[in-house]
Amino acid sequence: MYSEQFSHLDRLLAETREFWQFMPFSADYANWEAQYPELCQWLMGLDEHALAGYLADTEALADKLSQWIPQVVDLQAASQLTMLEKVDRLPPRGIDTGIPGRKWQQLLAFNGVMPQLGLPWLEWCSGKGYLGRVLSATHQTPVTSLEWQQALCDDGAVAAKRLGLPMTFVQGDAFAEESSAYIVSRQHAVALHACGDLHVSLLKQVAAKQGQAVSISPCCYHLIRDKEYQPMSALGQQSVLRLSKLDLKLPLQETVTAGNRVRNLRFVEVSYRLGFDSLQRDLLGEERYLPVPNCQKALFNDGFEGFCRWAAEKKGITLPQSLDYRYWQQCGEQRYHWVERLELLRQVFRRPLEMWLVYDRACFLEDAGYAVTVGTFCDKPMTPRNIMIHAERKQ
Repeated sequence: MYSEQFSHLDRLLAETREFWQFMPFSADYANWEAQYPELCQWLMGLDEHALAGYLADTEALADKLSQWIPQVVDLQAASQLTMLEKVDRLPPRGIDTGIPGRKWQQLLAFNGVMPQLGLPWLEWCSGKGYLGRVLSATHQTPVTSLEWQQALCDDGAVAAKRLGLPMTFVQGDAFAEESSAYIVSRQHAVALHACGDLHVSLLKQVAAKQGQAVSISPCCYHLIRDKEYQPMSALGQQSVLRLSKLDLKLPLQETVTAGNRVRNLRFVEVSYRLGFDSLQRDLLGEERYLPVPNCQKALFNDGFEGFCRWAAEKKGITLPQSLDYRYWQQCGEQRYHWVERLELLRQVFRRPLEMWLVYDRACFLEDAGYAVTVGTFCDKPMTPRNIMIHAERKQ
């Protein structure tokens, strides 16, 4: 039962909300410094080398931060998962035709930990049916692949016919009531990286139909139709945590080692946006963050002043003739370094929050009468979204 793990994480995350449930872009340094002077001093004292080191080593970061946030050590321990037992199942030659290499490795890993139940498959949000190909070829069982885009269904059907695989493609909306007709009791439903409410919808419909088995790897938790997260389990519904779409993006903000060009471009874009935000706060006399739309990267070649003029036009703000753009650019650069360090602080809460969401799904399935297993199907370098939730209906 996963209720104990969920409750433990729920308590720790609730106790530490002020350290992760906020938007770094809008966080005021003076307020933070007043509340946590030593923590802020340590964060701002980190040079770029130390920052990169902690970004790459969450365990070391948690150990250091435990001086000010003792719960982070327990949070890391409560977020650990074991690798699911793996069986090497190599599909016949040609099954990988047209599948990108990294995706192919993910498919093999996902299939490798899949229990062999001898059931027909339902592939939810299938795309071109890449996962269905692997399942059909290695388990010798038929696959029904449900996909919203007709063109992807057509491509998948052509490939399946060419490969001689028993796959049936169905064009359908995963949220539409008629799609539930494809979920039956004697079936194993699967979804690899189906986003947000798409995989939530599958779990709810499988539970309602008492499908025999379901295996998913959740992804993109923030892609939901409601304004905030609606917990699935009874325990989740009792939680004091209320998660916005911004909160739900936190687990997805994995650190990626980028080249100098990408890092420099990010510095320019973020510091420009923060500099304009400082400028507009001063002009409008309102201490609140003003989001500015996305733009073409070429805009940053016009310099900070050019960006400010563009952003002001987008937000309906009239800029004075005489502005010290260099001053506001420096403000943005200073805020950039502060935001970078706040994002480092939030890193230790990414996996714990993801596990809270995963265990909410696991508890929901247990509430519905399923035996549930949660574990990883591959290492993180292959994909950061490496968690599988597998559930089988109890007899």
